[in-house]
Amino acid sequence: MRQIDLAIIGGGSAGMAAAISAYDEGVRDIVIFDKDDHLGGILFQCIHSGFGLQEFKEQLSGPEYAERFIKQVQERNIKYCLNTTVLEITKDKVLKYSNAEEGYCEVQAKAIVLASGCRERTRGSIDIPGDRPSGVMTAGIAQHYLNIDGYLPGKRVFILGSGDIGLIMARRMTLEGAKVLGVAELMPYSNGLNRNIVQCLHDFNIPLYLSHTVVKIIGKERVEKIVIAKVDDKLKPIPGTEKEFEVDTLLLSVGLIPDTDLITHIGVPMNRRTRGALVNESLETEVSGIFSCGNALHVHDLVDFVTAEGRIAGVSASKYIKGLLKEDEQVITTKALSGVGYIVPEKVNLANVDKEITLKFRVVKPYQNVRVLIKLNGVEVRKIFKPFMLPSEMENIVVNKDLLKETGELTVEVSE
Repeated sequence: MRQIDLAIIGGGSAGMAAAISAYDEGVRDIVIFDKDDHLGGILFQCIHSGFGLQEFKEQLSGPEYAERFIKQVQERNIKYCLNTTVLEITKDKVLKYSNAEEGYCEVQAKAIVLASGCRERTRGSIDIPGDRPSGVMTAGIAQHYLNIDGYLPGKRVFILGSGDIGLIMARRMTLEGAKVLGVAELMPYSNGLNRNIVQCLHDFNIPLYLSHTVVKIIGKERVEKIVIAKVDDKLKPIPGTEKEFEVDTLLLSVGLIPDTDLITHIGVPMNRRTRGALVNESLETEVSGIFSCGNALHVHDLVDFVTAEGRIAGVSASKYIKGLLKEDEQVITTKALSGVGYIVPEKVNLANVDKEITLKFRVVKPYQNVRVLIKLNGVEVRKIFKPFMLPSEMENIVVNKDLLKETGELTVEVSE
C-alpha cells in the first residue's frame, strides 16, 4: 500500500489552504483528493464579487479567489487527484478512493484533513406538502445551471429561505430576465448577510416575507403555483393567511449541512447543533490524526473564514505528522450558554496554544447592544460589547492564553 504524509479530502478554499500551509510547514508528500474536474469547489459558480475582503483586502469574484489559491498549490507542486471519489477512510487513516485513471486504490496517510464542504438541504429535508412536479430545486443547483451551464432554470420564480445563495440567486435571476416574485423566510429575521438583503432584494424591489413558509406546491409536470402562509411563534402555518403565486420555478435556500459521511461512518463524535465533528483547538477530531475544517466542520458565512480555518488545520496536521502536537494535558471544555447556539472548538488543550485561541460561534436570534461574557469556571475572563449580532453572521472572539489560568469549563453567553 502506498504511503503518504497528508491526505486532504476536498479541493475548495479550505482544502487548498490546508495543503499550502502544511507545505509551508515542511510537509512535502501531500495529496488533495477532489470529486470535481477542477480545484476551487463551489467558488467557480459564484461569479459575484465580495470574496477576499479579509484575505486579500480587495473584492474578488469566486473564480478569481479560487485561482489565487490554485496558483499557490501549483507553484508548490502539491499533487491533486481530480474526478476522484473518496469511498472510505478508516480510523488508522487508510484512505480508499476511485477514479478513471487509477481505478480503485488505497493509501496509508499519516494524517487526514476533511475539507469536503457542505451540501444543501432539499425538499425532502423539509417535507413541503403538495405535488411533485419539476421546477423545484435548490438555489445552488440553479446557480450551477445558470453560471456554469448557461441555462436559465425558470422565468417566474419564488424562493423559499433567505440563505445567502438564495438571495444572490434572486438578483442573478432578475438580471437574466426572470421575474422573482418574492422570498419567504420561516424565521422572523433573515438568514442571509445584511449586505445581500440590501443588494439582492431591496435594490430590485423583491419582497421578503418574514415568518412565512411554503405550504403547498401545485403542478402536474412543471410547478404551476405555490402557496405561502404566515407562521406563528411555534413556526406553524396560520390558517387564513395564505397567498398564492403563479410560478414555474421554486428555489430552496433552506440551509446547508456539513458533508461528514466519511467520518461519521468511523464513529467520529459529532456536534448535534453544527452537525460537524467535535474538534479541539487544533481542529483535530476525537480520532487521532484526523482533522476537519471549513464548511465540513460548521457552515461559514465568509469564504475568508473558511480559508483561515483550513490554514489552521494544515499547520496542525503538519505538527501531528512531526509528533509536535501534545495529547490532552491541560484541557478546557467549551459550553454555549444563553443566546449562543454552539462554539467551535469544543475542547482546548492549553499545551498546544501558543498565545491565543479563537472561539467561533453563532447566536440564536438577532441582538442589539449586548455584551458577550466569557467565563472560565464561572469567573469572567473577558467581556465584549456588541452593537448588534445576527444568527447569519459567525462571531470570532479571541481569548489570550494568559487569561486561561486553569483547566475546567469555558462558557460563552449573551447578556442583554
